[in-house]
Amino acid sequence: MWIENVVCPFCGCLCDDIAVEVEDNRIKSVKRACSNGRSVFLHAPTEARRPVVDGKEVDWPDAIDAAARILMKSASPLIYGLSSTASEAQRKAIALADLLGASIDSTSSICHGPTSIGIQSQGEPTCTLGEVKHRSDLVIFWGCNPVEAHMRHFARYSVLARGKFTPQGRKDRTVVVVDVRPTLTARNADIFLQLRPGSDYEVLITLRAMLKGARLDVAEVGGVSVAQLADLVERMKRCRFGVVFFGMGVTQTGGKHWSIAELVALAAELNAHTRFNVMPMRGHGNVAGADCTLTWQTGYPFAVNFARGYPQYNPGEFTAVDLLARQEVDAALIIASDPMAHLPRQAAEHLNRIPTIVLDPEMNLTARVARVVLPTAIYGISAVGTAYRMDNIPLPLKKVVNSPQPTDEQVLDWIIERVKT
Repeated sequence: MWIENVVCPFCGCLCDDIAVEVEDNRIKSVKRACSNGRSVFLHAPTEARRPVVDGKEVDWPDAIDAAARILMKSASPLIYGLSSTASEAQRKAIALADLLGASIDSTSSICHGPTSIGIQSQGEPTCTLGEVKHRSDLVIFWGCNPVEAHMRHFARYSVLARGKFTPQGRKDRTVVVVDVRPTLTARNADIFLQLRPGSDYEVLITLRAMLKGARLDVAEVGGVSVAQLADLVERMKRCRFGVVFFGMGVTQTGGKHWSIAELVALAAELNAHTRFNVMPMRGHGNVAGADCTLTWQTGYPFAVNFARGYPQYNPGEFTAVDLLARQEVDAALIIASDPMAHLPRQAAEHLNRIPTIVLDPEMNLTARVARVVLPTAIYGISAVGTAYRMDNIPLPLKKVVNSPQPTDEQVLDWIIERVKT
């Protein structure tokens, strides 16, 4: 049996045109997905797994009791992850953080956290991916490499996509790549500007100055000639509909949120000449949903603390890396993430020392050191739910196979009920 129009939960593109063949509750083949998405579907676990407490398999009630005891004994618990689970589960995680007086943070804080801070200071001139497909004639990729990280972005949404006002696809667009090194995306660009590492902020304020008519008495900025920057400014002013997609090559340079603020301000000022937008290239399938759900539940996109009985927001104080590195948390609940594999050593070492609970379909590195492991179903494959695309458009996730495991939402509900009693 073929199931059409399935949403791939792998990355922020959330491609919704996937076809999945299912036979005897197993996925046999996948059409139209990239290699990453195909792997997610074909290697999704469907066998039953029991929860594990202190290295021993136990029944679900015992596992929930063990998890609840850890959280209730904790004076300063941390809830972290959220980026590869559905928004329904994210809501439950926030409710649990509120109940416990915990800190809650998503993986956004170590990738696009500076994006949220920069946008908070400037606003966000943005659009949907559908608008990019149908209208864009200038596409700029700054500090990102979608050819390798978001493999279908070119074909579905940006460079190659044929739209109402871009019927010839690639021929209707000028593609610019700004990065510190040549990439596969740069090879497909009309213009490649290679920056000196760490000079994004310098180049962005120069572009803003040139847009306002300033004359420069230097030959180059950030490793790029002034003539090339002037040409880029003119192209941005003359385009019909422009967009800058930016990634961690900007958010994780020295300027951090200041660079994002300059990029957003540049796009806003270009709207005096044409229609111009910015959009972050979000990585995990529902990391944008984590930001959205936290924002409309607490008022803040990440790094939220409930210790005083109401949400407080302070990146650098309540972000997971900082809390763990300073050894300020004494228990952790990890949802749909693998921080032991990705956090800095000092933070990972403290996480290894404290009692940790993991909700995840896979036995990852964090699960191997956790006190309690709660295996769950995979949203978008064996569970329904909602995920937000990188342009903050919510999409419904389908269930294509049955799973003996409960969903993250169900498990969090059980933990909340146990904590309340």
